[in-house]
Amino acid sequence: MTKFTRIAAGAALAVAVLFSPQLRAEEVVISAASGFPKGTLFSKTFEGWVEMVNEKGKGLVRIDYKGGAPAIGSPFQLVKQLQEGVFNMVSTTGAYYTNTLPEADAFKLTELSVQELRKNGGFDYMAKLHEEKGVHYLGRHTDFVPFHLYLNKKIDKPDLTGLKIRVSPIYQNFFLALGATSAQRSTAPEVYSLLERGVVDGYGWPISGIFDFSWEKVTKYRVDPGFYSADIHILLNKEFWDKLSDEQKKFLNDMMIEQESHNSDVIAFNEAEAKRQAEAGIEVIKMADDNEKKWLDTAKEAGWEGVIKVSPQHGPELRKLFTKN
Repeated sequence: MTKFTRIAAGAALAVAVLFSPQLRAEEVVISAASGFPKGTLFSKTFEGWVEMVNEKGKGLVRIDYKGGAPAIGSPFQLVKQLQEGVFNMVSTTGAYYTNTLPEADAFKLTELSVQELRKNGGFDYMAKLHEEKGVHYLGRHTDFVPFHLYLNKKIDKPDLTGLKIRVSPIYQNFFLALGATSAQRSTAPEVYSLLERGVVDGYGWPISGIFDFSWEKVTKYRVDPGFYSADIHILLNKEFWDKLSDEQKKFLNDMMIEQESHNSDVIAFNEAEAKRQAEAGIEVIKMADDNEKKWLDTAKEAGWEGVIKVSPQHGPELRKLFTKN
């Protein structure tokens, strides 16, 4: 072998070693859980994303999906479990972890898409708040899904005086501002029984998803227009995230951004769900003109007042970043 061929062979070997699959970061297994029951609408998007990650990330990243709440525990404790390392990754809504990060309540109030928030600094601002709690904020996989009030007693104006409403941090301030009586918090699977027994007169929920729990059988009315937007996010334990290779981090970020690009696809599904509710016998209560304005204005102001009350330091800045005016 000549000197030249020895050099060429050595160079070829170096290139082969450099790009050898064995030298890529060893496949990392990520234990994950959802804040919603496995197989229900608001877990399906996450579950589909997990499948995509596992298919495209073979040899690099694999997500071991453990299931959803309440089977894996209370949804309100899921992010605490994430912080403790019980899970490496969770999919959940901001309302379920205000006990860890009060500012997460602001997610529902965003008037901008996640793409716009990535550009205007709103995404990074919220991500920094998560980091301070030992949580890495990856992104938002559910958006453009308005909340509604569902009732078994008819109303004709924005007045909920005397009505017992099943509460969640999402809309508690709004409903109370309109005079509602706050009923006990409960997990989603418990709501059917509460309605059936008359313990509550209504509940808040997005336009989509009531059929997952058969609530259409115990619901008479839906109040329009919708308000806020369902927000479901993917979070990781920060210590776990920091140990990932740059390649693994980039891959997960790319997969998240790809998922976010499809968030608006749900708009057509929302319309189909509204039609399905009508076919199931749910009657729409439509707020007229001035009442509609009061309904929406109260929702917005009560929501932001709640955020600023628990976070006077960050609430005002989040409002600037998350709203159009």
